[in-house]
Amino acid sequence: MREHPLRFLTSGWPLRCWAFLFAGLLLGLVVLVSLAALIVCGALFSVVGAGLVMLTAITVFGLPVAGVERRRLRLVEPVPPPDPHGPPEGAGAWSWLRTRLRERATWRELGYAVVLAVFFTGANAGLVALLGMSLMLLATPVVVWALAPETVMIIPGQAIPGPVAALPFSAVGLLGLVLSTYGAGLFAAVQVKTAFFLLAPRDEPSRSHVIELTRSRIRLADAFEAERRRIERDLHDGAQQQLVALTMTLGLAEMEMGERDSPAGELVSRARREARQALDELRRLVRGIYPQVLTDHGLAAAVEEVAQGHPLPVTVDIDLPHRLPGMVETTAYFTVTEALANAAKHSGASQVAVVGEYRDDRLILLITDDGHGGADPARGTGLSGLADRMAILKGRLVVSSPRGGPTRLRVEVPCSG
Repeated sequence: MREHPLRFLTSGWPLRCWAFLFAGLLLGLVVLVSLAALIVCGALFSVVGAGLVMLTAITVFGLPVAGVERRRLRLVEPVPPPDPHGPPEGAGAWSWLRTRLRERATWRELGYAVVLAVFFTGANAGLVALLGMSLMLLATPVVVWALAPETVMIIPGQAIPGPVAALPFSAVGLLGLVLSTYGAGLFAAVQVKTAFFLLAPRDEPSRSHVIELTRSRIRLADAFEAERRRIERDLHDGAQQQLVALTMTLGLAEMEMGERDSPAGELVSRARREARQALDELRRLVRGIYPQVLTDHGLAAAVEEVAQGHPLPVTVDIDLPHRLPGMVETTAYFTVTEALANAAKHSGASQVAVVGEYRDDRLILLITDDGHGGADPARGTGLSGLADRMAILKGRLVVSSPRGGPTRLRVEVPCSG
């Protein structure tokens, strides 16, 4: 919207923004009524145990609201904020409640529920009212024509004589429609920013492992890339060609021996098969060092190719406006492949989702699996390797993996030095 404000009206974003605001208006009304009912009933029944239960329910009221809000954000935000809550410290409802009340995220989510009910609901209602008035004014000529000869008045005391005389009201309605649509887009962006500020995980080591890397390592990145390409070239032009020559030589030796049944012939045939297997393995290794599809078609196509050959079903939704810097694409690609390998080996998941977007000069990736969770960088599950890749480009890695799942990896890679 900021880059192409005129294209905004002709894209699908206005409908998505209006759907987001309509859903927010309904959700806000439900939250407002529910909060008011809990507060009133808690105060009325405070002399008995039921009032205490209702007042306690208010403290965790933000949790279900935040869960619904994360799903609603998908209308305008492909990568919603992950769940910041950790696993309960024990079994049972009391342990769950005690854990949640000690988490700062619980109180931030309650604050978000109050903001949604009071502020966002009123603002959404105002924008929806402006949209309705604009549509009514836009349709004024049709209304005047349909109701003729009945009198139609927009301004009290001034009847509209005919459809042509109603055209200025249509112009006002069209202007109001454009303004309200831009307002819906801007206010949806405000809600998204607020949701990320209050609902996203913070730097709380007991809840999620956040690895913040701020070291500038451009020279290290260049040296690493040059060394990787040298190894790839040496493998392709050296060892791979020697294995090809060895396979051909063994094939010629096998032909020279003909049909003679001898131990030497069997050894030659076996050596040729093993040389072919070693050549195939080396070719797979060379392709894994740097896939050609990443160079030719970019990150999205390369991740799609990896997903097709993955043992688990992987859905990929990476929407990028243009090709990213080579080092960013390389780092992101190997981060995704490592995360997918970890999911296949350790998570016990049945499916994985990879979502990516470009926002605020940063590449944002979210890798989610439905496994049993419990991923911890300190236990050597490969997450420390992902953090090392992020260190090169001053990236950010957020791991949320409560017991019982799901596991979410949020990767943010700056696209400028």
